[in-house]
Amino acid sequence: MQPIKILDALACPLPQANVDTDQLIPARFMKEPRSVGYGQFLLHDLRHDESGQAIDGFILNHPTAAEAVTLVARRNFGAGSSREAAVYALVDYGFRCVIAPSFGDIFASNAVNNGLLPATVSETDCEALLAALGDTPAPLHIDLGTQCISIGALSVAFTIAPTWRKKLLNGWDDIDITRQHADAIQQFATDYAQQYPWLDTTPSQGIISRG
Repeated sequence: MQPIKILDALACPLPQANVDTDQLIPARFMKEPRSVGYGQFLLHDLRHDESGQAIDGFILNHPTAAEAVTLVARRNFGAGSSREAAVYALVDYGFRCVIAPSFGDIFASNAVNNGLLPATVSETDCEALLAALGDTPAPLHIDLGTQCISIGALSVAFTIAPTWRKKLLNGWDDIDITRQHADAIQQFATDYAQQYPWLDTTPSQGIISRG
């Protein structure tokens, strides 16, 4: 995964609470292979009317929305089903961070595993960020190292689990995390084999196997 240290780009305000995974990507689109690009399905039914036409005024239909890397929403973002495709849709669209007061637990875990930062802020700070952004995409600065978000004169802190922060800062997945302990794992295996040599089932040289 691509590491996240500082994000300095446009952010899209989405002043809605309880944006669930079915809204992020409706189930009917999940039959498509991801190779088609799930970004086109992101928030599809909020972006389009019943005839499939783009709805004027919806933030992702703004001419500069495609340049945004951050989405700012209200509480309980990513609730609902555990579909990882909801994260795929955000990442394929180009988002690297979602800011909200709270997230669905499984969504947040899926986000980190796909290089998407779920930045948790207080309700008050969320409203301040939305007010500062206004109705159109606007520049926003995010520093994962200091866990700080700023726009103009406004600066707020965000929280994230330390392990998730480490993974995103380094671009690590779960296997990469395990590899950081390779020396300790090897030493444990060596010590264990010496302590319990009878557990070694490796065939000895010179033993002829029947059959």
